[in-house]
Amino acid sequence: MTTEDLHWITSSYSGNGGQCVAVATNLVASHGVVPVRDSKNPSGPILELRADAFFEFVAGVKAAEFGTL
Repeated sequence: MTTEDLHWITSSYSGNGGQCVAVATNLVASHGVVPVRDSKNPSGPILELRADAFFEFVAGVKAAEFGTL
């Protein structure tokens, strides 16, 4: 992981149900990655996803390619 400050954001769709993730998109241009963490555990582990894979996943979610719960 980089030593740069991560600017975490949580979706405005993430109510108060506790099923949220936070992402830091400020490393996309400089490192090509999107760090992801559990918003309930900000000091916990961070997944570092390739930016292209993350944005493809988000597009799949928006297109309902993964079904519904």
